[in-house]
Amino acid sequence: MSRWEPNTRERLLDAALDLFGERGYDSVTVAEIAERAGLTKRTFFRHFTDKREVLFAGQEALSRIFADAITALPASASPIEAVAAALEAAAAPFGPQRRERAKQVQAVVADHSDLRERELLKHATLTAAMASALRERGVPDPAASLAAEIGGLAFTTGFTRWIEPGNEREFAELTREALAELVAATATLTTTILRGQQPND
Repeated sequence: MSRWEPNTRERLLDAALDLFGERGYDSVTVAEIAERAGLTKRTFFRHFTDKREVLFAGQEALSRIFADAITALPASASPIEAVAAALEAAAAPFGPQRRERAKQVQAVVADHSDLRERELLKHATLTAAMASALRERGVPDPAASLAAEIGGLAFTTGFTRWIEPGNEREFAELTREALAELVAATATLTTTILRGQQPND
């Protein structure tokens, strides 16, 4: 089996999801995942550190997509416009053909506390990538961190809606919608706080 086969990571993920569905996450070993994929354990460990990481494949690439999209914008773009561009760019890998796989991954993650913790770390990593890219554009804190947090929340909200049963809307549309809702909510909170600071007549 060629070590350079381009779809190795995809095959390992497919094999892992099949086995997790058949026998449960805890009962499956790395050796079994590799065997189901027609590969060796050595090949598995060239791509992933353990079976948990199979479920979070693509995190580094997604972080780069976020950062590159923000960096590529003209200087006149606002922090929220930069975050919107990052979300739009990140939606590309989430086509309709990947929705079922995403549902399978999420079902496994939801049933295990250690995987949920790893998912939170993934969210923090993606948010940090956006915040760092915004700072490189000259956006100061706390604005950079806040914009990145809003972007991260829009991403996870859009993803949750994307994998809901019966959903047929595109990932990009759902993240745009979530971002607009969050920006509106932030504006409402800001107005409320400012009104609360006004002196009494």
